[in-house]
Amino acid sequence: MPTTRPQSIWTVVTASSLGTVFEWYDFYIYGILAASFGKLFFPPGDETLAFLASLGLFGVGFSVRPFGAIVFGRLGDLVGRKHTFLITILVMGFSTALVGLLPTYATIGAWAPFLLVLLRLLQGLALGGEYGGAATYVAEHAPPGKRGLYTSWIQTTATIGLLLALVVVGSIRGMLSPADFEAWGWRVPFLLSILLLALSVYIRLRLHESPVFAEMKAQGKGTRTPIRDSFLVWANARVVLRVLLGATAGQGVVWYAGQFYALYFLTNTLKLHYTDAYWLVGIALAIGTPFFVVCGWLSDRIGRKKVILTGFLLAALTYFPIFRGLTEAANPVLAQTMRAAPVVLHTGEQQNDVELALAAVVDAARKIVMPPVAAASELDRARQHLNGRGVPFTIAPGRPDAPLLLDVAGQPEVRGYDKAAFDGALDAAGYGQTTVLLADGVTRAADPAAVDRLRVLLLLTLLVFYVALVYGPIAAYLVELFPTRIRYTSMSLPYHIGNGWFGGFLPLIAASIVAFTGDIYAGLWYPIVIALLSLLVGALLLRERHHEDLVH
Repeated sequence: MPTTRPQSIWTVVTASSLGTVFEWYDFYIYGILAASFGKLFFPPGDETLAFLASLGLFGVGFSVRPFGAIVFGRLGDLVGRKHTFLITILVMGFSTALVGLLPTYATIGAWAPFLLVLLRLLQGLALGGEYGGAATYVAEHAPPGKRGLYTSWIQTTATIGLLLALVVVGSIRGMLSPADFEAWGWRVPFLLSILLLALSVYIRLRLHESPVFAEMKAQGKGTRTPIRDSFLVWANARVVLRVLLGATAGQGVVWYAGQFYALYFLTNTLKLHYTDAYWLVGIALAIGTPFFVVCGWLSDRIGRKKVILTGFLLAALTYFPIFRGLTEAANPVLAQTMRAAPVVLHTGEQQNDVELALAAVVDAARKIVMPPVAAASELDRARQHLNGRGVPFTIAPGRPDAPLLLDVAGQPEVRGYDKAAFDGALDAAGYGQTTVLLADGVTRAADPAAVDRLRVLLLLTLLVFYVALVYGPIAAYLVELFPTRIRYTSMSLPYHIGNGWFGGFLPLIAASIVAFTGDIYAGLWYPIVIALLSLLVGALLLRERHHEDLVH
């Protein structure tokens, strides 16, 4: 296959990576600000609902990524890699900047979430076409035996984009008062996308077409029907399905559990102040990012599957102790109170764990697509109240004819939902002391003096290392599984279903399970189950091709 000089390879890697970093930045600033968006773009009155709705909109951007993969993948296989991901970055840049100009719910009512959904859909479509183009473009320039190394630089872009977004959002929040940031400061990170867009377009206009694609076109070996050849020809469609279930689904949940869900867990569940959370996650990303390249290089030596499957296994085995460790380190008062005074709701409406998890997902979807409704039962009102106070709880069976009963260890039982009685029992048990009032006189957060930042940082870095294991080698792995004439289309769809659907909806699904069950760790079952599924399917059904030339 044709290759390029080493300096040309690094030009390709640098140009492709920088553009992709900026595109991930555009996509992730929404995710970082999702908790703030609830009260700006959705009806006021229920903060838990607004938070879940904002996470739902975060997921909406991922939901259309597979469609972007089909649209832009087809275009990339027909007309070329370079022109296609030039289009994707234009769509992403402009749609992101427009979010910064959107009026809020207080100004235009229901049009606000509608327009926000529309722009998130455009972002998702653009990102659906971006990744496959960049990964394919770099891989097709890389010499044999080094595809893992070179494409791993593309893999760092999502993490670096997230880090850049954290730095920008954190810096702007630090320069403004909370009132000014909420009023207008949140718009600045979105508007900065115009500057990044201009730089990205300049960089990508200087690139040439992939030599592998150019040779294929010169030999007349291309296809005019990449979608049909990718998904309606069983030999290739079977590989697409195996890749989805055996690689990208697990990679998606490990990525979003280890970075985004960890950030939400720190700020929303453990009430760690955003400045601490941003700094700790940002430093962990900076420490962990070089491991993406190390894991890509390692996959050139020992194979992609061994590295990726190791990441699935480690994540599934250790997520529970890691997140429990985060609780002990970030909010030790909450951890101690949970042990000393567990909160239990006894109800005749009790369901088993599987039914609770499924009901949580259904309930979250209902809340997003339907208007808010008042809590229908005592259990609903009690659950809403406890979630609003940030109090972890469990649901236990009671007699079918018995009233709801709140049992807080060491306190008298409370029969029926009574807000004042609930608060009295919780405060007496110490749940009022799990957060402290900060110097601004407004913000309640985990006591900064009690946070073990080194321990939090080490645990977050471990999560990023798991991400590096599953994500570092995967671009090279996907490229090697599909022929050049349909590579862009074939690899993009399973990647974006795995990342967009399985991974992108992880924060919503996990947070919904937690809100419905009261167990702050229950949401981890979702990434654990998916990681184990991918471990099994990948080990049994996917082949290793890291020593082979790319198939034309």
